[in-house]
Amino acid sequence: MIGGCLCGAVRYRVTGEPKAIAHCHCRICQRSSGAAFVTWATYAPEQVEWTQGKLKIFASSENADRGFCPNCGTPIAFFTFENRSDRRELSEIDLTVCSLDRPDSLAPQFHIWTSSQRKWIHLHDLLPHHPEDA
Repeated sequence: MIGGCLCGAVRYRVTGEPKAIAHCHCRICQRSSGAAFVTWATYAPEQVEWTQGKLKIFASSENADRGFCPNCGTPIAFFTFENRSDRRELSEIDLTVCSLDRPDSLAPQFHIWTSSQRKWIHLHDLLPHHPEDA
């Protein structure tokens, strides 16, 4: 599968199936995307190849960085590290499902951080809900 940002400056390719696909309702995802939730697909670092451009990186929390296009601002990646104090050992890369060229090729499996869900969002799907991380 391939994907990238709105302006086309950043492109990537993923191989294999994701470990998980989740709608995240955490406050950091809400603030960084400007949306009520973000849908992420979780991959091992070796499954993701950056084929064009370079992400701008922001350390959004103690153990993770977020990557977005430096030109158009599209949120693309969430990088989780093995050691919270040493950001050299990457354990997972989450990619925004809607940055895929064919986002309907992946279906969400569950909701996380529903404790931060906006009160005006009413979930009527049959997916499992987790108040915190799954």
